[in-house]
Amino acid sequence: MRVTRSAAAAAAGTLIALTGTAACGLGGGGETSVADQRSLRIGVKQDQPGLGLRGPDGAYRGFDVDVATYVAGRLGVPPSRITFMTTPSSIREKALADGTVDMIFASYSITAKRKTQVTFGGPYYVPHQDTMVRAADASIGAVRDLKGKRICEVTGSNSWRRVIEERKVAAEPVRAETYGQCMDLLSAGRLDAVSTDDLILAGFATSATKIINAPFTDEKYGVGLRKNDLKGCEAVNRALTEMYQDGKARQLLAKWFGKSGLKLTTSVPQFEGCSYTPPAKAVHD
Repeated sequence: MRVTRSAAAAAAGTLIALTGTAACGLGGGGETSVADQRSLRIGVKQDQPGLGLRGPDGAYRGFDVDVATYVAGRLGVPPSRITFMTTPSSIREKALADGTVDMIFASYSITAKRKTQVTFGGPYYVPHQDTMVRAADASIGAVRDLKGKRICEVTGSNSWRRVIEERKVAAEPVRAETYGQCMDLLSAGRLDAVSTDDLILAGFATSATKIINAPFTDEKYGVGLRKNDLKGCEAVNRALTEMYQDGKARQLLAKWFGKSGLKLTTSVPQFEGCSYTPPAKAVHD
């Protein structure tokens, strides 16, 4: 299944602002944790088939959406009290910080830099970065073959950095707002490759493309929470553990990616652990 360029472009501008008190979730006192919410606003993607895709009926569907629904249920919030909201990569940290969303399930890789701004539950799955090319392209068989090639640079995503900055491969980044736009650019011949998490690539795969099956990283998909929501993080981790132990994770992975050919992991991922960073004390002149 492919996403049109117009639909993908719309994703960047469709985050719905809601009014009301934010679920700040600070570990140190008084403010509400996601573990105590009666309803939840959850950020997801709307243009990633298999993970988070918004249909013509306005409903969101995908692995991330189903995992979010399961976790929310374990926190005592039924589907009727969940509001899913489109949250592009470029604004995930801001959406949590300003309280627009309470949690994020949006192929949100845990990184050291992001952990300075966000508290992460999980990871709930660990995919691997791989590369998609046009089906007829035999020139790219590994990440090193991306030297001199045009690859997609999605605003707010780190995938392109892992090629150019971490592995020092001199590829040429071409900017796009979403992975849906990347796929359109690849089909149009304006890109040579899209390198990102294999679950994202699997959702976009068509007969005109192929995944080269040369993974080179582990990507930890975390549950984004407001910074220092320690209670919420611990509750989310308990829910994720239950999801793997009761077989729900295996069921959801088979539902969304069972036909992809990817080797799927169905054991509980090693969690990052929850930590509380006290807010900096105000300095007065």
